[in-house]
Amino acid sequence: MAVDTTVNSAPRASIWNDPRGRAIIYQVLVVGGVVLMFWYLISNTMENLQNQQIASGFGFLDREAGFEISESLIEFSAASNYGSAFLVGILNTFKVSVLGIAIATILGILIGIARLSSNWLVAKLAMSYVELLRNIPLLLQLFFWYGVITVSLPGPREAINPLPGVFLSNRGFKVPVPEAHFAFTMAGVALVIGIIATYVVMRWAKARQARTGQPFPMLAAGAGLIVGLPVLAWLMGGAPTTLDMPELGRFRFTGGITLTPEFAALLFGLATYTAAFIAEIVRSGILAVSYGQTEAASALGLRKGLVLRLVVLPQALRVIIPPTTSQYLNLTKNSSLAVAIGYPDLVHVGNTTLNQTGQAIEAISIFMAVYLSLSLAISAFMNWYNQRIALVER
Repeated sequence: MAVDTTVNSAPRASIWNDPRGRAIIYQVLVVGGVVLMFWYLISNTMENLQNQQIASGFGFLDREAGFEISESLIEFSAASNYGSAFLVGILNTFKVSVLGIAIATILGILIGIARLSSNWLVAKLAMSYVELLRNIPLLLQLFFWYGVITVSLPGPREAINPLPGVFLSNRGFKVPVPEAHFAFTMAGVALVIGIIATYVVMRWAKARQARTGQPFPMLAAGAGLIVGLPVLAWLMGGAPTTLDMPELGRFRFTGGITLTPEFAALLFGLATYTAAFIAEIVRSGILAVSYGQTEAASALGLRKGLVLRLVVLPQALRVIIPPTTSQYLNLTKNSSLAVAIGYPDLVHVGNTTLNQTGQAIEAISIFMAVYLSLSLAISAFMNWYNQRIALVER
């Protein structure tokens, strides 16, 4: 008797009936389409540039710029190259972004807490601040603050002189600055060491208090490290006291350092505008914390300030941090509006370079790369901090 050895097997399913297979095919097609689109755009652009005999590439960065920049954190002159000009613009953008984020954070926290104040007048003033600044376009606010500074303040010859060597005019705020000396370099290094040491001691103090319940005088220790170490380094370096004093020349001030109207208007406008949004984020974060936490802390005898600082805000941070990250990114990107009031940020310097060289694609590529890098750096830091304060289930 013959035995049938044929094995009955189910027919293999088509890849189109497999959800994972379809997903892979769709993703490959999308990526391929994006690559083809970019290839077409780049090749078409290069062809058009060649037809119009327009040079491409970043070789122009080594050429002499031929223009001055009013504010610079590094030495720059008309004889410097375009690469140095872009670096000046990047540093100026970085400076106003970092200071703006710091001021907006402090102001936003204060306004957000004030919105929840039991004092009717304080709460209404905070609400008016938020509603007013959030609903006026930032560009108009920058024009307003720039106009206030340049129109309401007197000229250089009638400058307000509240202290020797301090002048306030429509050309900016002039203050004395210490003359270059090695002692100040030592003090700067000591300041960095003091900040790092304060952070280390603070972590140790928290662990010690959690283990033994004994508080550590962190405020006095931090002040001693952050203030005492730089002062000690300055004394060891000879304690120089010579100042570079501002003086009024025939047409302008010389000496000292200047807070220009452009920088002041941009910084103040960015900080106050962003602070209005951060204030609402802080208010919502505090309201998200269960009121039972506040009642429990009050039952232990903690004062309102300690309840807010030790109980409410640490829990509210988990709600506050993610949307605040978006506001930091907005402030950094909004700094490009500086071109409207003449502050030499990246876009302002880049536009001047673009007009002189005609390298539009390269200049815009630098804009995109710099703002993308700043945004990614801010996001990475805030995500790291958000993970550090996240609740961990054990």
